[in-house]
Amino acid sequence: MKASISNDAPVWDRVWLGAHLATLPVGDSVNELGELEDAALAIKDGRIAWLGSRQQLDGMQWTARVVTEAHGLWITPGLVECHTHLVYGGDRSNEFAARLRGATYEEISRAGGGIVSTMKATRAASEDELLEQSLPRARALAAEGVTTVEIKSGYGLDLENELKMLRVAQRIGEVTGLTIVKTFLGAHALPPEFAGRQEDYVRHVCEEMLPAVASAKLADAVDVFCERIAFSQEQTRRIFARAGELGLPLRLHADQLSDGNGGEIAADFGALSADHLEHTSERSLQRMAERGVVAGLLPGAFYYLRETKLPPIEKLRQLKIPMAVSTDCNPGTSPIASILTAMNMACVMFRLTAAEALRGVTVNAARALGLSNDRGTLQVGSRADLAIWRLRHPEQLCAEVGVHRPVEIVLAGRSTTA
Repeated sequence: MKASISNDAPVWDRVWLGAHLATLPVGDSVNELGELEDAALAIKDGRIAWLGSRQQLDGMQWTARVVTEAHGLWITPGLVECHTHLVYGGDRSNEFAARLRGATYEEISRAGGGIVSTMKATRAASEDELLEQSLPRARALAAEGVTTVEIKSGYGLDLENELKMLRVAQRIGEVTGLTIVKTFLGAHALPPEFAGRQEDYVRHVCEEMLPAVASAKLADAVDVFCERIAFSQEQTRRIFARAGELGLPLRLHADQLSDGNGGEIAADFGALSADHLEHTSERSLQRMAERGVVAGLLPGAFYYLRETKLPPIEKLRQLKIPMAVSTDCNPGTSPIASILTAMNMACVMFRLTAAEALRGVTVNAARALGLSNDRGTLQVGSRADLAIWRLRHPEQLCAEVGVHRPVEIVLAGRSTTA
């Protein structure tokens, strides 16, 4: 507590002194961490109220309910996980074994495995059972400093079960304190009851499922799997148009297995992000750059599917397209619930720099969720979601796998880990 405080001096809830800050500023500088050493950070009412050098703070009058000497700990924004499918029933380890024997993702999918396999287990599970199965994955992400998680539906593939998944996602937030961003992915695969009637299912999504989801206020955005084994370009455009009429933001699974003009579709509709992008054309990238669409990089799926065609990283850099990094946590093609592992993969396999990977799970991931003004950066006014680390430098989070956990996590100003 500071002495001799004037009546107009700020009164903060908590101040950290002697911390190193990685502010991760909003902007185009892909290698910018915004490092401040021997700094101070103050929070008030769940928001960042002040940050700067400790020397600056020493010249001010202030008081705080809690003052913490950080002794050189690093403070980063809480990490943002911007693409997951972590609510699901069952597992698909049998498909992992099949791929080891030479089966491809498309072969497994066309034989009744893949998404439809998980659909059956998800439909069979109660809401409470889904919550029990999904919480460990959410908690694993939280243990690594993640404070905001996007969760997609897409394993129900009928209205009742899609809503069930979205309710479970909402309950995960209530149980853990994490911010959960819910995405409706009804157009993930064709359910068996619509076999041979894909157009009927697309009409069902547009005319019945989307309005019901919007009315229930259970989704923050809409996604589509635009791919030759899923939904066509024309079908994707119709679903996006209907979602836009309902006022729902958009994301897209784009160009993962083939060039389906997904990046261009995302740009045409002003989607927040286009994710995967291994096969995206230069024309699509140009359109994404023009419209400010974030590129979502998902190295876990690339790794598990043993893909060989890399996303166009150098072109993304040249066009200054923001790159987000995510686990793509899902039961079949990326059963990874470790954001730090995904960061390492992005560096090793996709050749991202450590700074690019760190921006990919903070400021750029927040932008992919439409939250760039509130999350993923340390700036006055932002929500006080913080991860506090004992590190020489944040680049260690990318370089060293299975080593680091935050010494403290702060959610909206509230400490959850000591």
